Amino acid sequence: MIAESVNPLSITRDAWRDTGADAGVTAIEIEVICSDPAEHQQRVTSRSVDIPDLKLPNWQQVLDHAYEPWNREHVIIDTAGQDPQASVASLIRHLDRLAAGRNILT
Repeated sequence: MIAESVNPLSITRDAWRDTGADAGVTAIEIEVICSDPAEHQQRVTSRSVDIPDLKLPNWQQVLDHAYEPWNREHVIIDTAGQDPQASVASLIRHLDRLAAGRNILT
């Protein structure tokens, strides 16, 4: 099972982890970030939407969004300076290491 969503608060992260546990699967939490503020802003302000009437947040709204730091182990993928393929490759490397070390994903 893969669940993708914005989870800036511990309560929502906990809910997704609990959903995985209830389903009897191992939850691997992944935080995707862009550590370069200028690149992040450029991505936010230049993106387009393909869902009718969906209003995307502007840069200030992104900056003002509530965010609670993580308080447990999770995978961090920093997309700064990378194209999507490089970010996916980084994620796969992380998952492979986790699978080897924990005997999961098999």
